[in-house]
Amino acid sequence: MPVVTLPDGSHRSFAEPVTVHDVAADIGAGLAKAALAGRVNGKLVDTSHTISDDVELAIVTDRDEDGVDIIRHSTAHLLAMAVKELFPAAQVTIGPVVDNGFYYDFRFDRPFTNEDLGRIENRMEELAKQDIAVHRSVLSRDEAVKLFEEMGEEYKVRIIQDIPGEEDLSFYRQGDFIDLCRGPHVPSTGKLKAFKLTKVAGAYWRGDTSNEQLQRVYGTAWGNKKDLKAYLHRLEEAEKRDHRKIGKKLDLFHLQEEAPGMVFWHPDGWTVYQQIEQYMRDKLRRHGYKEIKTPQVVSRTLWEKSGHWDKFHDGMFTTESEKHDFAIKPMNCPCHIQVFNQGLKSYKDLPLRLAEFGSCHRNEASGALHGIMRVRGFTQDDAHIFCEEEAIQAEVSRFIDLLHEVYADFGFKEILYKLSTRPEKRVGSDEVWDKAEAALEEALNREGVDWELLPGEGAFYGPKIEFSLKDCIGRVWQCGTIQVDFSMPGRLGAQYVADNSERKTPVMLHRAVLGSFERFIGILIEEYEGAFPTWLAPTQVAILNITDNQRDYCENLAKKLDSLGFRVNADLRNEKIGFKIREHTLNKVPYLAVIGDKEVEDNAVAVRTRKGEDLGTLSLEAFEQLLQEDVDRMGRIKTEN
Repeated sequence: MPVVTLPDGSHRSFAEPVTVHDVAADIGAGLAKAALAGRVNGKLVDTSHTISDDVELAIVTDRDEDGVDIIRHSTAHLLAMAVKELFPAAQVTIGPVVDNGFYYDFRFDRPFTNEDLGRIENRMEELAKQDIAVHRSVLSRDEAVKLFEEMGEEYKVRIIQDIPGEEDLSFYRQGDFIDLCRGPHVPSTGKLKAFKLTKVAGAYWRGDTSNEQLQRVYGTAWGNKKDLKAYLHRLEEAEKRDHRKIGKKLDLFHLQEEAPGMVFWHPDGWTVYQQIEQYMRDKLRRHGYKEIKTPQVVSRTLWEKSGHWDKFHDGMFTTESEKHDFAIKPMNCPCHIQVFNQGLKSYKDLPLRLAEFGSCHRNEASGALHGIMRVRGFTQDDAHIFCEEEAIQAEVSRFIDLLHEVYADFGFKEILYKLSTRPEKRVGSDEVWDKAEAALEEALNREGVDWELLPGEGAFYGPKIEFSLKDCIGRVWQCGTIQVDFSMPGRLGAQYVADNSERKTPVMLHRAVLGSFERFIGILIEEYEGAFPTWLAPTQVAILNITDNQRDYCENLAKKLDSLGFRVNADLRNEKIGFKIREHTLNKVPYLAVIGDKEVEDNAVAVRTRKGEDLGTLSLEAFEQLLQEDVDRMGRIKTEN
């Protein structure tokens, strides 16, 4: 007689084995109708799963994260079913869940069109409304291979043959469609009520570019239509904010085939870049960092000593000179240790904080490149802190304070924190790991923030904290990090003289705030939709004359504002004032200073914002004060101009 313990601690006893659905029905008809799966002793199972022994059970619905993932996985099967009905010659391969949705890869003799996607989605909706029951079954490997060979599904046969072991395999059938899958899945297609196909793209079988190309159909699925609508709105917003489109429109940068994954910065884009670099340089100086510069090309032997060659050499750009192998640096840390090693350090020299705007290159796959968000050549706001073990917590706390200041200045208020602890394979003693993890945890608690623990997700050389930003449309960007390293300083011979005159190996903290300049600027472009806060805007003021009578006044005003440190464009073209206002508004210039005869006479300016707000006529002193206050505010109150 099984006894089922529910999440609230209550118990339900049954005279004979029951299914998860039976338990849900025993609790209430509403829950039975909403049930998508169950979690039995921590393991996800179908609602048809039979319970014979005493267990702990949670009923999974579309309100649960697991429930939404099950909906997405089942919708991938629904997609494959619809494709096979509409295009019987299509070969099905794999269809996993991804962030916010799913995809399924197909082999077909022609590309799917947008019209095809519409037909497929309509058929999916029809199949969902039929509320077709989903059944799980188990087959031996030989039976499974025979089944798919008879169906002509050669990719499924390959998948089965590549699965290690000899155990039987599970399958899910809905109507005439059957798929290899470990599950669980929804009990019937009627549970799939909110989905949308989003795009089709190319993909390679097994992700290997030497294999045949497939077609990947992407979709999204949610527990209800309200969540689907909200997500599709976020997609529209993301499309509107795409940094590649805005970057081209505002003439900030470009990329081209002759240098894949490398950014060509245009004057306005480089102005934004330089503003951020100078801002970070000043912040680091104020927080006790010493800026250094290390070589771009370094001998392979150093990368072998540091351990990077074994793990990352496929992602390195390499070259050869005088029969000696070199690599263009993909990261800065080994070079920073070389600077530390010049001259024996004392405990009195620690902590030593070495910072570099390090230009790095990584040979990313071409398919992974994405605008300036994912590139091959990038600059990190990188720094390494060399300290004693007992100083880890203080340095981490100090870094978090710096990170909060920087993110606030760029207008980001919501930060997510994750602490990753020791993996199974690691270097260093448990005692040292205990100290490091406790120091990171104490630093997070000191800040009074909520944080998520990720057990076993730390690097092999030490635990880490990751800092992610949530933008204005709810997307999360992992940017900052601080990592404790017990390994590399020792591998590369770093030592200092402790207060007892013994030589010891310092702990090295890897840390970054922005991550890479390129990616962070891409995030800023999308966050502000190109309308940068005034302190970052390439042009802060456009001075517009109405007629040529105001030319001298405008030129003198431009010189004065420039001497005060403002970035100014005096537009003295013989164009109508409405045309010039519209052009500079579209170019996202924060302030437009319109000059007519009256402004010249009154030694004043008529001020408009890029949002079309008329601030009226201001004296030059009042306008200068307005500009300076806005620049000083930075992004702490996001501009509405």
